[in-house]
Amino acid sequence: MLKNLPCTMIFEFTEIIKHIFKFNYFPKAWKTAIVVPILKPGKDPTQPENYRQISLLSTLSKLTENFILDKLNEHLAGNKILCSEQFGFRKSLTTTHNFLRVVKYITRGFEKGECTGAVFLDVQKAFDRVWIQGLIHKLIRYKTPPHLLQLLKSYIEERKFAVKIGNSISEAKIMRAGIPQGGKISPVLYSLYVNDIPKTHKTLLGMYADDIAILAKNKNHKYTAAALNQHLAKLDDWFLKWKIVLNVNKTEAVYFAKGRSKHKPIVEIKNQTIT
Repeated sequence: MLKNLPCTMIFEFTEIIKHIFKFNYFPKAWKTAIVVPILKPGKDPTQPENYRQISLLSTLSKLTENFILDKLNEHLAGNKILCSEQFGFRKSLTTTHNFLRVVKYITRGFEKGECTGAVFLDVQKAFDRVWIQGLIHKLIRYKTPPHLLQLLKSYIEERKFAVKIGNSISEAKIMRAGIPQGGKISPVLYSLYVNDIPKTHKTLLGMYADDIAILAKNKNHKYTAAALNQHLAKLDDWFLKWKIVLNVNKTEAVYFAKGRSKHKPIVEIKNQTIT
């Protein structure tokens, strides 16, 4: 779209971006998302939960977000704020790096005759349920420069959404929680929101944005279970504090052992045994 605009329009848009940074204000007209529901394959169309919500944002908004994201990443990297366990949407890091780290942890355990228990946590509607005031609190805690903090607050707060079905669009409603789906800044904001996730010295934590895994290893499966359960208990309290909802039914446990193991660690969260 932008490539087809005349030079005068490009210059005007450049001036708008300059003023956004000058006044630390994100335009309200760019803060309304158009949500298009797409039916999941083979699902009942009469059930609302069977639709995937696709959020469409302003092209100009997404372009401007690139400049804001550069400033935010500069602050996070310069002050080494994001924890080393977070591999999502960070320069020079990919899912492969996280995967190799987990494989190394498991194989080193095998070399010592240890078996590894892993729990893969499923966070329910992660981006949609971010507590906005809690996120702003964390931006302040991590000493975000005042001008950038003001701009990010303007970007996050008072966002709206409208639902489009066919040629019909609903009335716009205010978002009471969550960060924009499809937003350029959203993955980094989410990483910052979960940056203080509890850790323990007996477990390995790995994250890729909202995907979380914890691992523990020992020759005795009971010690492995104890380490995982202690960490899960801490996580449960932390999830409650920051209004993060875990989907226990989609959370899974895997036991890595050489040969068939008669005994597997029993891990639980919210008094439910993880499959």
